[in-house]
Amino acid sequence: MTDDIQAHVEGAARGRVARKPLLKGIRRVVVKLGSRVVAVDDNGLNLDLIGQLAVDVATVRESGIQVTLVSSGAVAAGMGRLEMQQRPARIPDLQAAAAVGQGLLMNAYNSAFKELEIPIGQVLLTMDDLGDRWRYVNAQNTLNALIGLGAVPVVNENDSVAVEENKVGDNDRLSAMVAHLVDADLLIVLTDVDGLFSGDPGSDPDSRLIPCVERVTPELISRAGKAGSAVSLGGMRTKLQAAESVTRAGRMMVITNGHTTRIPDVLDGAEAGTLFLASKEPLVGRKIWIANMLKKGVVVVDAGAVEAISRRGKSLLPPGVVKVVGDFEAGELIAVEGPTGEEVARGVVQFGSAEIRQILGRQTSEIAGILGVTGNVEVIHRDDMVTL
Repeated sequence: MTDDIQAHVEGAARGRVARKPLLKGIRRVVVKLGSRVVAVDDNGLNLDLIGQLAVDVATVRESGIQVTLVSSGAVAAGMGRLEMQQRPARIPDLQAAAAVGQGLLMNAYNSAFKELEIPIGQVLLTMDDLGDRWRYVNAQNTLNALIGLGAVPVVNENDSVAVEENKVGDNDRLSAMVAHLVDADLLIVLTDVDGLFSGDPGSDPDSRLIPCVERVTPELISRAGKAGSAVSLGGMRTKLQAAESVTRAGRMMVITNGHTTRIPDVLDGAEAGTLFLASKEPLVGRKIWIANMLKKGVVVVDAGAVEAISRRGKSLLPPGVVKVVGDFEAGELIAVEGPTGEEVARGVVQFGSAEIRQILGRQTSEIAGILGVTGNVEVIHRDDMVTL
Protein backbone atom coordinates (compact mmCIF):
# COMPACT_ATOMS: atom_id res chain seq x y z
CA MET A 1 0.00 0.00 0.00
CA THR A 2 1.48 3.34 -1.03
CA ASP A 3 1.90 6.23 1.38
CA ASP A 4 -0.85 8.15 -0.42
CA ILE A 5 -3.40 5.34 -0.08
CA GLN A 6 -2.25 4.65 3.47
CA ALA A 7 -2.93 8.27 4.40
CA HIS A 8 -6.51 8.02 3.13
CA VAL A 9 -7.09 4.76 5.02
CA GLU A 10 -5.61 6.10 8.23
CA GLY A 11 -7.67 9.26 7.90
CA ALA A 12 -10.81 7.16 7.56
CA ALA A 13 -9.85 5.13 10.61
CA ARG A 14 -9.53 8.27 12.75
CA GLY A 15 -13.13 9.12 12.15
CA ARG A 16 -15.63 9.42 9.34
CA VAL A 17 -16.68 12.76 7.95
CA ALA A 18 -20.23 13.61 8.97
CA ARG A 19 -21.95 13.68 5.61
CA LYS A 20 -25.39 14.95 6.53
CA PRO A 21 -24.28 18.50 7.44
CA LEU A 22 -22.11 18.68 4.31
CA LEU A 23 -24.96 17.65 2.03
CA LYS A 24 -27.69 19.64 3.76
CA GLY A 25 -27.44 22.63 1.43
CA ILE A 26 -27.40 20.70 -1.86
CA ARG A 27 -29.66 22.31 -4.46
CA ARG A 28 -28.36 20.92 -7.75
CA VAL A 29 -27.05 17.43 -8.36
CA VAL A 30 -25.78 15.55 -11.41
CA VAL A 31 -26.26 11.77 -11.42
CA LYS A 32 -24.09 9.70 -13.74
CA LEU A 33 -25.15 6.13 -14.58
CA GLY A 34 -22.58 3.73 -16.00
CA SER A 35 -23.33 1.12 -18.65
CA ARG A 36 -23.08 -1.70 -16.10
CA VAL A 37 -25.85 -0.04 -14.13
CA VAL A 38 -28.18 0.88 -16.99
CA ALA A 39 -27.66 -2.24 -19.14
CA VAL A 40 -28.04 -5.93 -18.32
CA ASP A 41 -25.78 -8.77 -19.44
CA ASP A 42 -27.58 -9.43 -22.73
CA ASN A 43 -27.18 -5.77 -23.72
CA GLY A 44 -30.78 -4.94 -22.98
CA LEU A 45 -31.71 -2.04 -20.71
CA ASN A 46 -32.32 -2.48 -16.99
CA LEU A 47 -35.85 -1.11 -17.05
CA ASP A 48 -36.52 -1.87 -13.39
CA LEU A 49 -33.51 0.17 -12.30
CA ILE A 50 -34.44 3.04 -14.63
CA GLY A 51 -37.95 3.00 -13.16
CA GLN A 52 -36.59 3.12 -9.62
CA LEU A 53 -34.23 5.92 -10.62
CA ALA A 54 -37.18 7.97 -11.87
CA VAL A 55 -38.95 7.51 -8.54
CA ASP A 56 -35.83 8.56 -6.66
CA VAL A 57 -35.42 11.66 -8.83
CA ALA A 58 -39.06 12.58 -8.25
CA THR A 59 -38.52 12.18 -4.50
CA VAL A 60 -35.53 14.52 -4.31
CA ARG A 61 -37.21 17.04 -6.60
CA GLU A 62 -40.01 17.31 -4.06
CA SER A 63 -37.46 18.61 -1.58
CA GLY A 64 -36.37 21.34 -4.00
CA ILE A 65 -33.28 19.62 -5.43
CA GLN A 66 -32.80 19.89 -9.21
CA VAL A 67 -31.40 16.83 -10.99
CA THR A 68 -29.53 16.32 -14.26
CA LEU A 69 -28.74 12.82 -15.53
CA VAL A 70 -25.70 11.70 -17.51
CA SER A 71 -26.48 8.24 -18.82
CA SER A 72 -24.39 5.62 -20.56
CA GLY A 73 -26.05 2.63 -22.17
CA ALA A 74 -26.84 3.71 -25.74
CA VAL A 75 -24.17 1.54 -27.37
CA ALA A 76 -25.07 -1.46 -25.20
CA ALA A 77 -28.78 -1.09 -26.00
CA GLY A 78 -28.01 -0.77 -29.71
CA MET A 79 -25.82 -3.86 -29.64
CA GLY A 80 -28.71 -5.81 -28.14
CA ARG A 81 -31.22 -4.63 -30.74
CA LEU A 82 -28.77 -5.27 -33.60
CA GLU A 83 -27.82 -8.67 -32.12
CA MET A 84 -24.14 -7.81 -31.92
CA GLN A 85 -22.24 -10.33 -29.83
CA GLN A 86 -19.18 -8.14 -29.25
CA ARG A 87 -18.61 -4.40 -28.97
CA PRO A 88 -17.83 -3.16 -32.50
CA ALA A 89 -14.21 -2.35 -33.31
CA ARG A 90 -15.00 -0.26 -36.41
CA ILE A 91 -16.08 3.32 -35.69
CA PRO A 92 -19.00 3.28 -38.19
CA ASP A 93 -20.40 0.12 -36.55
CA LEU A 94 -20.02 1.66 -33.11
CA GLN A 95 -21.77 4.81 -34.30
CA ALA A 96 -24.59 2.73 -35.79
CA ALA A 97 -25.07 0.87 -32.51
CA ALA A 98 -25.20 4.20 -30.67
CA ALA A 99 -27.72 5.62 -33.15
CA VAL A 100 -30.04 2.66 -32.64
CA GLY A 101 -29.49 2.47 -28.89
CA GLN A 102 -29.92 6.17 -28.10
CA GLY A 103 -33.56 6.03 -29.16
CA LEU A 104 -34.14 2.94 -27.02
CA LEU A 105 -32.42 4.56 -24.04
CA MET A 106 -34.45 7.76 -24.27
CA ASN A 107 -37.66 5.82 -24.73
CA ALA A 108 -36.95 3.94 -21.50
CA TYR A 109 -36.33 7.18 -19.62
CA ASN A 110 -39.36 8.86 -21.16
CA SER A 111 -41.65 5.98 -20.19
CA ALA A 112 -40.35 5.90 -16.61
CA PHE A 113 -40.62 9.66 -16.04
CA LYS A 114 -43.90 10.05 -17.92
CA GLU A 115 -45.64 7.95 -15.28
CA LEU A 116 -44.50 10.53 -12.73
CA GLU A 117 -45.52 13.46 -14.97
CA ILE A 118 -41.94 14.71 -15.23
CA PRO A 119 -40.73 15.87 -18.66
CA ILE A 120 -37.23 14.95 -19.81
CA GLY A 121 -34.96 16.54 -22.41
CA GLN A 122 -32.22 14.86 -24.42
CA VAL A 123 -28.88 16.67 -24.78
CA LEU A 124 -26.09 15.07 -26.85
CA LEU A 125 -22.61 16.58 -26.67
CA THR A 126 -19.15 16.14 -28.17
CA MET A 127 -15.83 17.73 -27.28
CA ASP A 128 -16.40 20.20 -30.12
CA ASP A 129 -19.39 21.52 -28.17
CA LEU A 130 -17.40 21.81 -24.96
CA GLY A 131 -14.01 22.88 -26.30
CA ASP A 132 -15.37 25.97 -28.08
CA ARG A 133 -16.17 28.61 -25.49
CA TRP A 134 -19.22 29.98 -27.34
CA ARG A 135 -20.72 26.51 -27.86
CA TYR A 136 -19.93 25.63 -24.24
CA VAL A 137 -21.95 28.63 -23.06
CA ASN A 138 -24.76 27.70 -25.47
CA ALA A 139 -24.91 24.16 -24.03
CA GLN A 140 -24.92 25.70 -20.56
CA ASN A 141 -27.88 27.91 -21.48
CA THR A 142 -29.82 24.95 -22.91
CA LEU A 143 -29.33 22.82 -19.81
CA ASN A 144 -30.27 25.66 -17.47
CA ALA A 145 -33.38 26.39 -19.55
CA LEU A 146 -34.49 22.76 -19.31
CA ILE A 147 -34.00 22.76 -15.55
CA GLY A 148 -35.81 26.08 -15.21
CA LEU A 149 -38.79 24.71 -17.13
CA GLY A 150 -39.05 21.74 -14.76
CA ALA A 151 -37.55 19.11 -17.07
CA VAL A 152 -34.84 16.58 -16.22
CA PRO A 153 -31.98 16.81 -18.76
CA VAL A 154 -30.63 13.42 -19.88
CA VAL A 155 -27.13 13.93 -21.27
CA ASN A 156 -24.93 11.56 -23.24
CA GLU A 157 -22.01 11.82 -25.62
CA ASN A 158 -23.18 12.03 -29.22
CA ASP A 159 -21.61 8.68 -30.10
CA SER A 160 -23.47 8.37 -33.40
CA VAL A 161 -21.35 11.17 -34.91
CA ALA A 162 -18.35 11.45 -32.57
CA VAL A 163 -14.96 10.25 -33.79
CA GLU A 164 -11.66 10.05 -31.94
CA GLU A 165 -10.80 13.68 -32.66
CA ASN A 166 -13.93 15.15 -31.05
CA LYS A 167 -14.89 12.60 -28.42
CA VAL A 168 -15.15 13.61 -24.79
CA GLY A 169 -13.75 10.14 -24.17
CA ASP A 170 -15.92 8.68 -21.44
CA ASN A 171 -19.03 9.58 -19.50
CA ASP A 172 -17.13 10.03 -16.23
CA ARG A 173 -15.34 12.98 -17.81
CA LEU A 174 -18.59 14.13 -19.42
CA SER A 175 -20.44 14.03 -16.10
CA ALA A 176 -17.79 16.28 -14.55
CA MET A 177 -18.20 18.75 -17.40
CA VAL A 178 -22.00 18.68 -17.01
CA ALA A 179 -21.58 19.38 -13.28
CA HIS A 180 -19.68 22.51 -14.28
CA LEU A 181 -22.22 23.45 -16.95
CA VAL A 182 -25.18 23.39 -14.55
CA ASP A 183 -23.18 24.61 -11.53
CA ALA A 184 -24.07 21.50 -9.52
CA ASP A 185 -23.17 21.16 -5.85
CA LEU A 186 -22.70 17.40 -6.08
CA LEU A 187 -21.91 14.72 -8.67
CA ILE A 188 -23.11 11.19 -7.85
CA VAL A 189 -21.47 8.47 -9.92
CA LEU A 190 -23.50 5.26 -9.89
CA THR A 191 -21.41 2.28 -10.92
CA ASP A 192 -21.21 -1.48 -10.24
CA VAL A 193 -18.67 -1.23 -7.38
CA ASP A 194 -19.07 0.03 -3.84
CA GLY A 195 -16.56 2.88 -4.11
CA LEU A 196 -12.81 3.46 -4.00
CA PHE A 197 -10.81 0.72 -2.27
CA SER A 198 -7.29 0.72 -0.86
CA GLY A 199 -6.50 -2.33 -2.99
CA ASP A 200 -8.15 -5.07 -5.02
CA PRO A 201 -10.94 -6.61 -2.88
CA GLY A 202 -10.84 -9.73 -5.05
CA SER A 203 -7.24 -10.59 -4.24
CA ASP A 204 -6.36 -8.53 -1.17
CA PRO A 205 -8.25 -9.54 2.00
CA ASP A 206 -6.95 -6.42 3.74
CA SER A 207 -8.42 -4.11 1.10
CA ARG A 208 -10.75 -1.55 2.62
CA LEU A 209 -13.32 0.88 1.29
CA ILE A 210 -12.10 4.46 1.59
CA PRO A 211 -15.15 6.42 2.79
CA CYS A 212 -13.72 9.89 2.23
CA VAL A 213 -11.00 11.52 0.12
CA GLU A 214 -9.97 15.04 1.03
CA ARG A 215 -7.85 15.64 -2.08
CA VAL A 216 -7.35 13.72 -5.30
CA THR A 217 -3.57 13.52 -5.73
CA PRO A 218 -1.57 12.68 -8.88
CA GLU A 219 -0.30 9.55 -7.11
CA LEU A 220 -3.84 8.37 -6.48
CA ILE A 221 -4.77 8.78 -10.15
CA SER A 222 -1.51 7.21 -11.33
CA ARG A 223 -2.01 4.17 -9.13
CA ALA A 224 -5.52 3.76 -10.47
CA GLY A 225 -4.10 3.41 -13.95
CA LYS A 226 -1.71 0.64 -12.89
CA ALA A 227 -4.07 -1.60 -10.95
CA GLY A 228 -5.38 -4.62 -12.77
CA SER A 229 -8.86 -5.11 -11.37
CA ALA A 230 -11.95 -3.45 -12.75
CA VAL A 231 -13.63 -3.69 -9.36
CA SER A 232 -10.98 -1.68 -7.56
CA LEU A 233 -8.64 1.10 -8.61
CA GLY A 234 -8.18 -0.33 -12.11
CA GLY A 235 -11.73 0.75 -13.00
CA MET A 236 -11.36 4.01 -11.15
CA ARG A 237 -8.92 6.10 -13.16
CA THR A 238 -11.50 8.07 -15.14
CA LYS A 239 -13.69 8.43 -12.06
CA LEU A 240 -10.79 9.84 -10.07
CA GLN A 241 -10.05 12.25 -12.90
CA ALA A 242 -13.70 13.33 -12.76
CA ALA A 243 -13.39 13.74 -9.00
CA GLU A 244 -10.28 15.88 -9.45
CA SER A 245 -12.15 18.08 -11.90
CA VAL A 246 -15.29 18.65 -9.83
CA THR A 247 -13.58 19.06 -6.46
CA ARG A 248 -11.14 21.58 -7.94
CA ALA A 249 -14.20 23.65 -8.86
CA GLY A 250 -15.60 23.55 -5.33
CA ARG A 251 -18.04 20.67 -5.82
CA MET A 252 -18.36 17.32 -4.06
CA MET A 253 -18.60 13.87 -5.59
CA VAL A 254 -19.74 10.44 -4.44
CA ILE A 255 -18.86 7.12 -6.12
CA THR A 256 -21.23 4.38 -5.05
CA ASN A 257 -22.95 1.18 -6.18
CA GLY A 258 -25.95 1.99 -8.36
CA HIS A 259 -27.49 -1.44 -7.77
CA THR A 260 -27.67 -1.06 -4.00
CA THR A 261 -27.67 2.68 -3.26
CA ARG A 262 -30.63 5.03 -3.52
CA ILE A 263 -30.13 8.67 -4.45
CA PRO A 264 -32.32 10.06 -1.62
CA ASP A 265 -30.19 8.12 0.87
CA VAL A 266 -26.97 9.62 -0.51
CA LEU A 267 -28.41 13.12 -0.19
CA ASP A 268 -29.58 12.33 3.33
CA GLY A 269 -26.00 11.60 4.36
CA ALA A 270 -25.94 7.81 4.23
CA GLU A 271 -22.45 6.28 4.53
CA ALA A 272 -22.50 4.84 1.03
CA GLY A 273 -19.50 4.67 -1.27
CA THR A 274 -16.64 7.19 -1.30
CA LEU A 275 -17.16 10.91 -0.76
CA PHE A 276 -14.71 13.36 -2.36
CA LEU A 277 -14.58 16.72 -0.61
CA ALA A 278 -14.59 20.06 -2.42
CA SER A 279 -11.45 22.16 -2.62
CA LYS A 280 -11.21 24.99 -0.12
CA GLU A 281 -9.77 27.25 -2.84
CA PRO A 282 -11.96 26.48 -5.85
CA LEU A 283 -11.67 27.70 -9.40
CA VAL A 284 -14.54 29.85 -10.61
CA GLY A 285 -16.08 31.07 -13.84
CA ARG A 286 -14.09 30.82 -17.05
CA LYS A 287 -11.12 29.27 -15.28
CA ILE A 288 -13.15 26.09 -14.73
CA TRP A 289 -13.46 25.80 -18.51
CA ILE A 290 -9.75 26.47 -18.99
CA ALA A 291 -8.76 23.79 -16.46
CA ASN A 292 -10.92 21.08 -18.01
CA MET A 293 -10.65 21.40 -21.77
CA LEU A 294 -8.26 19.43 -23.96
CA LYS A 295 -5.05 21.22 -24.85
CA LYS A 296 -4.16 21.97 -28.47
CA GLY A 297 -0.41 22.23 -27.90
CA VAL A 298 2.38 22.80 -25.38
CA VAL A 299 4.99 25.41 -24.54
CA VAL A 300 7.97 24.33 -22.43
CA VAL A 301 9.32 26.98 -20.06
CA ASP A 302 12.40 27.41 -17.91
CA ALA A 303 12.60 27.16 -14.12
CA GLY A 304 12.33 30.92 -13.70
CA ALA A 305 9.03 31.01 -15.60
CA VAL A 306 7.69 28.12 -13.51
CA GLU A 307 8.47 30.04 -10.34
CA ALA A 308 6.90 33.24 -11.68
CA ILE A 309 3.71 31.47 -12.79
CA SER A 310 3.24 29.05 -9.90
CA ARG A 311 4.39 31.09 -6.92
CA ARG A 312 4.00 34.71 -7.93
CA GLY A 313 0.90 34.52 -10.14
CA LYS A 314 2.58 36.18 -13.12
CA SER A 315 1.69 36.02 -16.80
CA LEU A 316 3.84 33.90 -19.13
CA LEU A 317 6.26 36.10 -21.09
CA PRO A 318 8.32 35.16 -24.18
CA PRO A 319 11.72 35.17 -22.39
CA GLY A 320 10.65 32.18 -20.29
CA VAL A 321 9.64 29.96 -23.23
CA VAL A 322 12.27 27.51 -24.46
CA LYS A 323 10.27 25.21 -26.77
CA VAL A 324 6.96 24.93 -28.64
CA VAL A 325 5.32 21.54 -29.20
CA GLY A 326 2.55 21.17 -31.77
CA ASP A 327 0.72 23.66 -33.96
CA PHE A 328 -2.01 25.93 -32.64
CA GLU A 329 -3.64 29.28 -33.26
CA ALA A 330 -4.02 32.34 -31.08
CA GLY A 331 -7.02 31.93 -28.78
CA GLU A 332 -6.64 28.16 -28.38
CA LEU A 333 -5.97 26.32 -25.13
CA ILE A 334 -2.42 25.08 -24.51
CA ALA A 335 -0.46 23.51 -21.67
CA VAL A 336 2.61 24.98 -19.99
CA GLU A 337 5.24 22.42 -19.01
CA GLY A 338 8.32 22.88 -16.85
CA PRO A 339 11.87 21.72 -17.66
CA THR A 340 11.21 18.19 -16.37
CA GLY A 341 7.97 17.70 -18.30
CA GLU A 342 5.45 18.39 -15.55
CA GLU A 343 2.37 20.38 -16.51
CA VAL A 344 2.41 23.50 -14.36
CA ALA A 345 -0.40 25.50 -15.99
CA ARG A 346 -2.72 25.76 -18.93
CA GLY A 347 -4.33 28.73 -20.56
CA VAL A 348 -5.59 30.57 -23.63
CA VAL A 349 -2.61 31.57 -25.75
CA GLN A 350 -2.35 35.05 -27.29
CA PHE A 351 -0.07 34.07 -30.20
CA GLY A 352 -0.04 31.15 -32.60
CA SER A 353 2.69 28.50 -32.45
CA ALA A 354 4.53 29.94 -35.47
CA GLU A 355 4.70 33.38 -33.85
CA ILE A 356 5.88 32.01 -30.50
CA ARG A 357 8.67 30.11 -32.24
CA GLN A 358 9.89 33.46 -33.57
CA ILE A 359 9.89 35.19 -30.18
CA LEU A 360 10.67 32.46 -27.62
CA GLY A 361 13.50 33.48 -25.36
CA ARG A 362 13.46 37.04 -26.67
CA GLN A 363 13.20 40.06 -24.42
CA THR A 364 9.92 41.94 -24.35
CA SER A 365 11.50 44.99 -25.96
CA GLU A 366 12.39 42.95 -29.05
CA ILE A 367 8.92 41.52 -29.70
CA ALA A 368 7.33 44.54 -31.37
CA GLY A 369 10.02 44.65 -34.05
CA ILE A 370 9.83 40.92 -34.76
CA LEU A 371 6.04 40.58 -34.96
CA GLY A 372 5.06 44.15 -35.73
CA VAL A 373 2.68 44.35 -32.78
CA THR A 374 2.06 46.93 -30.10
CA GLY A 375 0.66 46.65 -26.62
CA ASN A 376 0.79 43.57 -24.39
CA VAL A 377 3.09 40.74 -25.44
CA GLU A 378 2.22 38.03 -22.91
CA VAL A 379 2.18 34.52 -24.34
CA ILE A 380 -0.57 33.73 -21.81
CA HIS A 381 -2.06 36.42 -19.59
CA ARG A 382 -2.51 35.42 -15.96
CA ASP A 383 -6.27 36.10 -16.22
CA ASP A 384 -6.47 33.45 -18.96
CA MET A 385 -4.33 30.88 -17.12
CA VAL A 386 -4.89 28.22 -14.46
CA THR A 387 -1.94 26.90 -12.45
CA LEU A 388 -1.99 23.20 -11.63
